[in-house]
Amino acid sequence: MNPKLTRTISGLYAITPDALNPDALLPPLESCIAGGVHVVQYRNKMSAPHAEILGVLIPLCRRYGVTLIVNDDIALAQLADGVHLGKDDGDIATARRQLGPDKIIGVSCYNSLPAALQAQQAGADYVAFGSVFTSSTKPQAPRASLELLREAKAQLHIPIVAIGGVTLQNAPLAIAAGADAVAAISSVFGAPDVKQAAQDFSNLFK
Repeated sequence: MNPKLTRTISGLYAITPDALNPDALLPPLESCIAGGVHVVQYRNKMSAPHAEILGVLIPLCRRYGVTLIVNDDIALAQLADGVHLGKDDGDIATARRQLGPDKIIGVSCYNSLPAALQAQQAGADYVAFGSVFTSSTKPQAPRASLELLREAKAQLHIPIVAIGGVTLQNAPLAIAAGADAVAAISSVFGAPDVKQAAQDFSNLFK
């Protein structure tokens, strides 16, 4: 069955922190999954053995029915459930040709509703807006307002992910404005108790 018919981008969208090897990612990711996350993006800006790391993460995500998205890399995404594209990572048509109809394609639209509408028309399965709040990871990122989320929710029929500076305290604002999912890195993986943090985020959607 087409994975896109059985999986949705919703709830906590956990983005992995940078790591040099799978041993650094596997324990916190297991804790995150135990906390209820259903969507994980593998994002790793270090010069690491990405295929090797994915070779460990994929069986874990498969075991628990967690959707695994690869950031930036269309070729690597063939091993996982889909790809997330930024502005310099290639276009949707190219990704679809390489990945086929069953993979999930997400697109960063920053603070542009026209870009999101265009992405939807081109076949994106979800879009991400951000930075919705001030981000410690990308402090210079363009800001996407809560009003933009509301406008996007009214005009799009694909899931919306809010990213950038998301915490347990401000996530409800993004959800109320229309976000189907909230993306987090440090708020989950940097928490003293990763499982509890993931559970607290997941509970916001119940």
